[in-house]
Amino acid sequence: MSTFMAKASEIDRKWYIINAEGKSLGRVAVAAANILRGKHLPTFTPNVDCGDHVIILNAEKAVLTGKKLTDKYYYRHTGWIGGLKAVQAKDMMANNPEKAIMLAVEGMLPHTTLGRKALTRLRVYRGGEHNHSAQKPEVWSMDIK
Repeated sequence: MSTFMAKASEIDRKWYIINAEGKSLGRVAVAAANILRGKHLPTFTPNVDCGDHVIILNAEKAVLTGKKLTDKYYYRHTGWIGGLKAVQAKDMMANNPEKAIMLAVEGMLPHTTLGRKALTRLRVYRGGEHNHSAQKPEVWSMDIK
């Protein structure tokens, strides 16, 4: 018996919806990263982009546990001397929760061309509405604690 290796031309991509309301931001990000990589499929191949599309709804209602709202900071650098910028997690969740979830999922994907390609299949929305009904997305059935 030989090992199955998926081919990029044989990939059939599905669409999944994850509702982040009342769920931990990190747990939602793990579920999304696994779907984007294709690790939920029996035909998963590490060197082939075989993941599915993910829509995350209610990003503003995702929960940060513990003291992360006050203790966690998101850092970026402008490239100039002294250009380190820091945003507190409570400000990020209030002003731009979509970016907080995108950064969490991005950190859980491989930092290669496969990971960058997988991130293009992620859509995050602040509220409960999305405009991808034509793709017939399915609600993610696995439990996110």
